[in-house]
Amino acid sequence: MSIVYDAGVLAAAERDDRSVWADHRIRLEVGAVPTTTAPVVAQVSRSARQVQLRRFLRGCEIAAFSPQQADEVGELLDKAGASDVVDAHVVVIAATTGSPVLTSDPDDLRRLSNYLPTPVVIRRI
Repeated sequence: MSIVYDAGVLAAAERDDRSVWADHRIRLEVGAVPTTTAPVVAQVSRSARQVQLRRFLRGCEIAAFSPQQADEVGELLDKAGASDVVDAHVVVIAATTGSPVLTSDPDDLRRLSNYLPTPVVIRRI
């Protein structure tokens, strides 16, 4: 089973958090390529000179925000009374792939997940 990375994971990788890098390497060694989303990358990306982030992302699949997902994300935000499009997209991608989410801030993601027919597993880094 793979995992979906939220922005906190990418920020930790950029800070060279050794535990995040070790977990990432283990996933890649067993063939479990992690996923993140294009909006998450946009949220964390500030410069092409973020070497650690770029290196980390080479081992990830990056899910686009498709036009078809826009309604699903919007509906989820409405149900949850929330407004963070990036978080909602992460939860939608996790639900679509049947993957847990790894995040540094699980509360908002859990709240969104609870409005899905089958909530996704949210794990804290």
